[in-house]
Amino acid sequence: MRARALTRSAALLGASALVLTGCFAGPAKGPAADVTAKPEYSGTLSILTKFAGEPLEPYFEDLAAAYEREHPKVDVELIQETDQSIKDKTKTLTASDALPDIYFTWTGNWAENFIRGGRAADLTEVIGPGTAWGATFSEPALSAFAHDGRYYGVPLYNNGKFMGYNKAAFDKAGVEVPKTFEELIAACPDLREAGYEPIAFGNKDGWPALHYLQQLFAHNVPADVRESDYDPETATWDDPGYPIALEQFRTLVSRCTDTGRGTNGVLYTSAQEAFGQGRAAMYYQEILEFDNTTSGGALEPDDLGIFPLPGAAEAKGDPRIVEGAPEGYFVNARSPRAALAVDFMKFVTSAAHAKTLSAPPYGQPSTVVGAVTPQTSSKAVQEGIDLVNKAPRLAGWLDMVTAPEVADAWLAGGEALISGSKSPEQVMDSVRRASDSAK
Repeated sequence: MRARALTRSAALLGASALVLTGCFAGPAKGPAADVTAKPEYSGTLSILTKFAGEPLEPYFEDLAAAYEREHPKVDVELIQETDQSIKDKTKTLTASDALPDIYFTWTGNWAENFIRGGRAADLTEVIGPGTAWGATFSEPALSAFAHDGRYYGVPLYNNGKFMGYNKAAFDKAGVEVPKTFEELIAACPDLREAGYEPIAFGNKDGWPALHYLQQLFAHNVPADVRESDYDPETATWDDPGYPIALEQFRTLVSRCTDTGRGTNGVLYTSAQEAFGQGRAAMYYQEILEFDNTTSGGALEPDDLGIFPLPGAAEAKGDPRIVEGAPEGYFVNARSPRAALAVDFMKFVTSAAHAKTLSAPPYGQPSTVVGAVTPQTSSKAVQEGIDLVNKAPRLAGWLDMVTAPEVADAWLAGGEALISGSKSPEQVMDSVRRASDSAK
């Protein structure tokens, strides 16, 4: 049999039209999944991935085809979505109580909604500490999907956000890798004079601005304060570090991007393309993008350097914190094929497939221990994972760790800062109102 890939939905709900908390008005239908049962190798297994588009799409297609060859009576049905479209697709499927057998998840509040809503199967007995499968993953990756001492997610890959830079562009402009935020801003005129857009940036989808903001928040706001603010019950959002970070973001956009206030109309992929084709000197990107950035463009792998977005000299937070989080998959708690779903995810996370995932052209650093090595992964991917592993802690994605209402407020606030329609203080007022309404 051949894996069937479903086309992406043409009509997706708006991000603010259906928040995840509204999807759990009632309990999920059907009996609880038995993930410890012996799998029955027959029927259709449905999977929602975040691997649509090149170069990622063939990865799950190849895995599905290989699994079907081993189990001819199993038909694997893939629903492949992009980083942007999967948010709306997941909300739509959740609202209609039609989640597939296996589905992608981020960590943080996003994952907690599925766990609390009874949509994610408890995998403790098969992947928790002390199990053979669980021992193949790093402990932090497993713990990222834990809730009240139970384990729910299958961590597929780790991730972090770094500033990628073109080494040749830096050499031509005569600038060094910046160690502080002030040095980063000071390098932009020299890079522009050398013929490059200093930093390629596209914010049409809204979330790219939040990646900058969250890292700047980590620099300027103590970690315990930030984590308290993620929960509407304890949030105040009144630390002075927040408006400082927002002002730093405005400075970066106005001085280091050529699009400036027009950034809200630029696709994230257009910014990636500008960097990959050598038109931009820097591009703030996830580890997952490193290999894609250097595939087929003017930027060669040896010319790609990375560094953490640096903090200001007087920052009150922790400049060593890196923004990022592992990403993975849940098994539908009501799936009649839960045991088969577990078997498939064991197949996906085998050592051989984990190494393939970590290598070019995919460059998705697997959470399986030993998968990311100099022999399997590109230099940039290995360097990024080393920095993630050495960080004292990670700052999760801002739109995933906060309540949905607050995430929407931050999305609107980032766009307003870029357009100049709101000041940092006005953005903070909007966030506080959203947080109060989420209690």
